[in-house]
Amino acid sequence: MTPQLQQAIKLLQLSNLELAEYVEAELERNPLLERDDGPEERSAENREESAAPQETPEATPLDRAMERDDYNADATDGDEPKVERPADEPAAPLTDWSRAGSGGGHGDLDGLENVAAAPQTLREHVTSQLSTADLTPVQKLIAAVLIESVDDGGYLRADLDEIAGRLGATRAELEATLAVLQDFDPPGVFARDIAECLALQLKDRDRLDPAMQTMLTRLDLVARRDVNALAALCGLTADDIGEMIAEIRALTPKPGVAFGAEPVQAVVPDVFVRESADGGWNIELNSDTLPRILVNARYYSKVSKTARSSEERAYIAECFNNANWLIKSLDQRARTILKVATEITRQQDAFLAHGVRHLRPLNLRAIADAISMHESTVSRVTSNKYMATPRGLFEMKYFFTAAIPATGGGEAHSAEAVRDRIRELIEKEDAEEVLSDDRIVAVLGSDGVNIARRTVAKYREAMNIPSSIERRRIRQLEGDRPRR
Repeated sequence: MTPQLQQAIKLLQLSNLELAEYVEAELERNPLLERDDGPEERSAENREESAAPQETPEATPLDRAMERDDYNADATDGDEPKVERPADEPAAPLTDWSRAGSGGGHGDLDGLENVAAAPQTLREHVTSQLSTADLTPVQKLIAAVLIESVDDGGYLRADLDEIAGRLGATRAELEATLAVLQDFDPPGVFARDIAECLALQLKDRDRLDPAMQTMLTRLDLVARRDVNALAALCGLTADDIGEMIAEIRALTPKPGVAFGAEPVQAVVPDVFVRESADGGWNIELNSDTLPRILVNARYYSKVSKTARSSEERAYIAECFNNANWLIKSLDQRARTILKVATEITRQQDAFLAHGVRHLRPLNLRAIADAISMHESTVSRVTSNKYMATPRGLFEMKYFFTAAIPATGGGEAHSAEAVRDRIRELIEKEDAEEVLSDDRIVAVLGSDGVNIARRTVAKYREAMNIPSSIERRRIRQLEGDRPRR
């Protein structure tokens, strides 16, 4: 694979900030590249159209690599695709992509162990735990929004009702997702006030008993160390109250301060999705994130004529070819992002119109087949790219959700829709006939949902719904309780 093709593929998975850094480095490295400041500031010599002196075969493998299945069958997201180099293409040294965008040259990575890693932020630490959490794709979408609302101290600074309205979700769905996030490390994260933060930490230590819960309702007395008032409130001795105050004082009121501060930098969308007057959707690239560069062909012509040695002429020709290829790759990247975003919008039209409950099951293969592009290309395009929609700002990869097959070969059901159906069945079950997991499987099967019993149990537990035996006991206790 040529260095130019490596470059084109690498550009696909860069975020807009990483792309800006990379282009900035290329502007410093290549004397034939310059910024395009617009027609009003462009000099006469720069208006000349940039074109290679002869057609180069690089564009053909680039398009073929992105739009056909020319990738290694065992490639993953982290692997680079393998494309055969045309026979007439000269060999070129491989580029050291470990330094892409840094402005550094090639060579060994001497002293790499002496380079300090950037401190992990609280959001990065919490996000890394999402992959092991028992969350549905829809809950992960909600979790991503909640994570963005956590401040550096670890507190959730968001109105759940406002987020629920924006996402088209219910308050109960957000509360259920929040309950899972509040079990993340560090203990106390995602609390909405100091009392909840301390309660989460005590729960993690298995010390949140009724007396401690009562004490947390009067933190003003704890701050004043009013032992007598707290003893009367909790029904304990002064010695017990003293030990409980010491436990509370040993907790961390701001669990997020142990992590690196989050850089104050807003996420800039790569694509805007807006509702059109006819009820459809208008999809457009964010032009502010697209680098504007051009090749100074006039300068190339001038210096190539004055080159005195074969090495100088080869260097100038290489700079010119690399500059043209970079511009071609940037154009290919922009068109690919727009194509993928358009298909995602078409597939998830119901989500954009009605909310998170209408998120369709979707995978990379469905998008790749629809736009005649390779699955690995779609995977790269959807990484670190954001879409601004009427429902909020989302990373493209969050629109891909798991599917549950239908009986009889019908259309698959989204996991969230099945979860809602399970919740509805349990909420409406008769107190005298509590539904077991097997019974729920049978009911869903009659509705065309092909689901296993263990999946029903997994979804039920994720929604914090007790088993049928526990629900039966609870309802028996409620039935035996005297009415007032």
